[in-house]
Amino acid sequence: MKFDSKLIHGGTSYDKYTGAVNVPIYQTSTYKQTELGGEPQWEYSRTGNPTRNALEELIAQLEGGISGAAFASGSAAIHAVFSLFSKGDHIVVGNDVYGGTFRLINTVLTRMGLEFTAVDTRDLQAVKQALRPNTKALYLETPTNPLMHISDIKALATLAHTNDLLVIVDNTFATPYLQRPLELGADIVLHSASKYLGGHSDLVAGLTVVKDEKLGQQLHYLQNAIGAILGPQDSWLLQRGIKTLAVRMRAHNENARQIFEFLEKHEKVAKIYYPGDQKAPAYALAKEQMDDFGGMLSFELKEGSDLKAFIESLQLITLAESLGSVESLIEVPAIMTHGAIPREIRLKDGIKDELIRLSVGIEDVNDLIADLKQALAKA
Repeated sequence: MKFDSKLIHGGTSYDKYTGAVNVPIYQTSTYKQTELGGEPQWEYSRTGNPTRNALEELIAQLEGGISGAAFASGSAAIHAVFSLFSKGDHIVVGNDVYGGTFRLINTVLTRMGLEFTAVDTRDLQAVKQALRPNTKALYLETPTNPLMHISDIKALATLAHTNDLLVIVDNTFATPYLQRPLELGADIVLHSASKYLGGHSDLVAGLTVVKDEKLGQQLHYLQNAIGAILGPQDSWLLQRGIKTLAVRMRAHNENARQIFEFLEKHEKVAKIYYPGDQKAPAYALAKEQMDDFGGMLSFELKEGSDLKAFIESLQLITLAESLGSVESLIEVPAIMTHGAIPREIRLKDGIKDELIRLSVGIEDVNDLIADLKQALAKA
């Protein structure tokens, strides 16, 4: 079955009890059991729920894994994955990650005794040099948030597995429509499903997928033990959103390509970060491990431009956190999504105060370009 068909018919796509073409919302906290001390399939909805289970089966199939788990948010999914490790374990993490991931690592997980080293995961030698005897895993995003850096998943997986490390890839920006890290050697893939997978700015969710049965059992244990599970209504809504992922991603991809071409030629734009930029050093790698370049790009205005005037002059494009929705969303990472990162660290990693991140929606691209053009004129 081709990917577009899997989106609609993958996993548990209908109700086996009634034949309903949509899995129902099983709005229940508990289930009637027929015998004392038995082993029922369903016993308590924190442990398992048919609606959530259908979603977990679907994302596992889309990512090419064997076990999926759905969480109350992307951050909850990341927390569960890091909970696989113990006090004193060391993890190498990409230096250009979502600000919420940075916050979780530096204000919560380090207090629990986990150790982290941030490196540029595009540099295999830097990753190798960061390894310690107690290193257990490599965690990265590709493309990264917000600089769109591309890391070689195959090469990193080879290096990691040579040293008995797990490879964890945040695939939020690409989605399995464009990139499937498990097929490239990763052990765990995760998503902030609030973004492209949901696609409509109407839910908050996180997903993980693994390709090893034992690892899947461990994550499901943590999902149940920690309890940050996705409720049945949001599970249903997310599964519905995933059904249209292919048609949405094709529109995101094409719109972002045309907006990149517009911004590339504009006199007030100093620099653009976009995986589909043929002049970028990582273009060949992006083309090799991704099926297209996605709907995300970041850019900087030239010195002397009025960033605030530009942002606040936009009329169609919405100033808001988050990304991956049908509507175009714009933000300034230094103030918004990456505000938890100290300024000196942000600047060192290339996240300048004037950096702008644009999540290109599926509106008419001519309207989007017109909005950008009039706002740039006021910058």
